[in-house]
Amino acid sequence: MFFVHYLRQFGVSAFVGTLTVLLPLCDARTEARDPIPIVVTIPILKDLTEQVGGPYVRVTSLLSGYENEHTYSPKPSDLIAVRKARLLFEIGLGLEVWVSSLVRNAGSQTLRVVTISRGVELIQDDTDAHADTHAEGIGIHRDGNPHIWLDPANAWIMLRHITDALIEIDPSHEAEFRANQAAYHERLAQLQKELSARTQILADRRFIAHHSAWPYLAKRFDLHIVGTIHVQASTEPSALHLQSLIGRIRKEQIKVIASEIQLSQRLPELLSRETKARVVILTTMPGGLPGTETYLDMLRYNVLQLADALEAP
Repeated sequence: MFFVHYLRQFGVSAFVGTLTVLLPLCDARTEARDPIPIVVTIPILKDLTEQVGGPYVRVTSLLSGYENEHTYSPKPSDLIAVRKARLLFEIGLGLEVWVSSLVRNAGSQTLRVVTISRGVELIQDDTDAHADTHAEGIGIHRDGNPHIWLDPANAWIMLRHITDALIEIDPSHEAEFRANQAAYHERLAQLQKELSARTQILADRRFIAHHSAWPYLAKRFDLHIVGTIHVQASTEPSALHLQSLIGRIRKEQIKVIASEIQLSQRLPELLSRETKARVVILTTMPGGLPGTETYLDMLRYNVLQLADALEAP
């Protein structure tokens, strides 16, 4: 009765006008309630995707920041997340050797997998032994070192891939995605400039790396890796290799060993006891250590911790 009374009092045209005003609001609310479901392999991709996508994305990272990306074993909840996702962002380059079987088992017909290392200038490992052990055997990074995100210039390339994929899925918000991309790029460039200024004043830039995660960061900030403890991921180095590192640290008076929270500290501490070199614990993943929740936080933390250790007497 109210509906009939409304039409008689205000007329059909007024009712249609009211609907015209209300329907876009309903659409906007529906959009806000239904962001794009996205799965990413590692936390850096979650952060970058959220920086661009804002409220229009809902991102699940399979790794939280504490795991070893080489040897991660997907959980049943990961399978469910992948099955529901529209996009899956991965680094590629043999880093996430477990992803292909996860995607296959999820069986989604609508999922699009985006490899965001495309277009990055890769650094080749010093040895062909840089490999990751997993359930299906040993995979070697033949295409180049996969830890590309530790160079902020590469993070910008990754951000562009993410932006393009989001626009393809949700073109109605292209303007917002582009604006978010530009704003983040400005912050990233400013941080890179600040950190470069910090490392340029170092008299000694040499360090021992825990495993082959740091060549991109070292190259970007003019630091020098003179040895690596784990040249093959998830495989113990030989006693001969450790003795060689100890001898080199002593002979060349190398002061710093850059370890990683995601790996066991046993061997870095052993080398430190034998040589008096200082161990500084870094993280390859946002969230791995307090104060590293975002990519920018992690980059700042790693470079400043390493620079402070290199500068210490």
